[in-house]
Formats: sequence, C-alpha cells, structure tokens
Amino acid sequence: MSARVVLLAGPSGAGKSRLAELTGLPVVRLDDFYRDGDDEAMPRSPLGIVDWDDPASWDGDRAVAALDLLCATGQADMPIYEISADGTVGHREFSTEGSPLIIAEGIFADQITGELRDRGLLALAICVRHHRLVTFARRFQRDLREHRKPPFTLLRRGLLLLRDDPQVVRRCVDAGCDPMTPKSALRRISALIAGPTRHHN
Repeated sequence: MSARVVLLAGPSGAGKSRLAELTGLPVVRLDDFYRDGDDEAMPRSPLGIVDWDDPASWDGDRAVAALDLLCATGQADMPIYEISADGTVGHREFSTEGSPLIIAEGIFADQITGELRDRGLLALAICVRHHRLVTFARRFQRDLREHRKPPFTLLRRGLLLLRDDPQVVRRCVDAGCDPMTPKSALRRISALIAGPTRHHN
C-alpha cells in the first residue's frame, strides 16, 4: 500500500519538528536535503556565511525523488545533514513502517507542494506559524543548544529572520499551504489520521 505525505512548512523555529513528533507518524527531515557548504552554487547571506534560509541552498529535486520512492516502496535512503558541519555527514535507511501517512517537515517544504500534488502524493500541506517574537526566541534557543554557529552569528541571523518571517509565511501560503498554529495543525492532522467519521443510523 502506498503512502502519502503531510508537509509541514513555515519559518525556522515555528515548531514544525515538535509538531511532527507529536503526530506519531514517521518523520522525514527535509532540512537534510541541503546542498553541501562547499557547493559553488550555495548562496551567501550578508553575514558572509552560507544562507540556509535561501531556497537555492536546498535540493528540492532530490527531496521529491526520495519521498516518491518512500511512498511507493515504504523505504528510502535519507541523508543526514549538519549545519554546524556545512554538509552531509551520513545516510540512513528510512521506513514508513507500513503507515499510510508520513510527515515531511522543513523550512522549504512549500517548495515541493506543487510537485507532490502533481504526483498524487500530497495528503495535506500546512504552514506552521507563531507570533514572530515567539519564533525568534525559540529559533535562537534551539540554534544555541545545537551549537549551529557562534552565538553572535546566530543572533545576527536571527534578527534578519525576524524581519523576513512574514515573507516566509506568505511564500508558503502562495504555494498552497494552510497557515495554522501548531495546536490547530495537530488537530487537523489527527483528524486526517482518524479518517472520515462514520455515521450510523
């Protein structure tokens, strides 16, 4: 039985990863499909570092191919990417474990909404959103905890993202994602998992 994909898009730090865990579904981390930092095509931010928030830093074609294989066969090889290392550090075999639904979450999930829909693989597309200041604080705490970059670099990057968050949400909505808070999104996904309500006379 083939599976379908629930996409979770939205600004970095909005709560996509936590929401994905709460669903209980198998989770594909789309951020693992970043291009390696030494790729000449990688965009640079005004800070002089790799701009992980530019869609050009991400390989959407490779992500779609992996999801297509995963939905069709139940298994696929997935990369493991570390921003602190600016590159792919390994691979892992991923399984749907027989689930008819899988979560694919990442800040560029909106970039593949149309392609997954065209292939008949899209079950639902959500833009997870919070108030910008909440997103800023959560993102900064996460990046510090994971030692992604030096603290001052993370702070400067965080302030730039704070300014750009509304544009990210607009981009996701334009791509066909429904904007929701994490709580609303969890209710929507839970209803999808439960399936249509059956009425008995």
